[in-house]
Amino acid sequence: MLQRRPAHSPAPDRPSSSRRIEMSRHDRHSAILDIVMDEGSVHIDDIIARLGVSAATARRDLDHLADQQLVTRTRGGAIANPTSTEPPLRYRTSRMADEKTRIARAAAAMVQPGDSIGLNGGTTTTEVAREVVLLPDLTDPDIPVTLVTNAVNIASEMTVRQCVRVVVTGGIARPRSFELTGPLAELILPSISVGTLFLGVEGIDERGAYAQHDGEAAVNAALVDAAHRVVAVCDSSKLGTTAFALICPISKIDLVITDDGASADQVAALRQAGTEVQLV
Repeated sequence: MLQRRPAHSPAPDRPSSSRRIEMSRHDRHSAILDIVMDEGSVHIDDIIARLGVSAATARRDLDHLADQQLVTRTRGGAIANPTSTEPPLRYRTSRMADEKTRIARAAAAMVQPGDSIGLNGGTTTTEVAREVVLLPDLTDPDIPVTLVTNAVNIASEMTVRQCVRVVVTGGIARPRSFELTGPLAELILPSISVGTLFLGVEGIDERGAYAQHDGEAAVNAALVDAAHRVVAVCDSSKLGTTAFALICPISKIDLVITDDGASADQVAALRQAGTEVQLV
């Protein structure tokens, strides 16, 4: 005879919505890309365990990233796309966000009304721009900060600010970084003088500063040459690492602003090379 299940019998275990904080779709994609970039591959079971999502959600996320050619789908997971060396800027904004905010505030504190500054593209330099416009002394449109940039996202966001005068280099926009590259971008910079360049990098060590893309490195190098002072702004994960293209030798970097999670050995190596390091 069939046994009826007691009315008080507990239902199969399911994650409680009250005990679990759901990640946004954007945050999940960023987290998955971080895993793939760090480890080279990811399995659906890893995504389920690390992010607390269902198998169906994990598959959809991987399919979406594969459609954008950010990963290559495999049976049961994904691997890094060999044709993609870096995730797009929109997926990098959440990584080490607190550290980038502290770095940006320290950099912005160096800026005064009437100064001319330069910013290349990147998540940290975007935060620097946002912190600059929050400066309490930057209130007089007649004494603006002049901002020279090859990053179209920074230029677009700053153009509406009355106390910022935006100068944009020419060139072809790269969709991954929003940076303008090519000969048009490099032509204007020799005729411009910038007080302080806040330089975002993909890697920096005792030999120099690096970018993933050779076209970006060339424009960034021209920005370095146009500046009286060069301040590299980067979180500690970039210290002691290199990337594909050299922007400039370390002798051209006056100051590195990074977070206090930086390795003591990496900081010592930069200081021994003659570059000042500020930990925030």
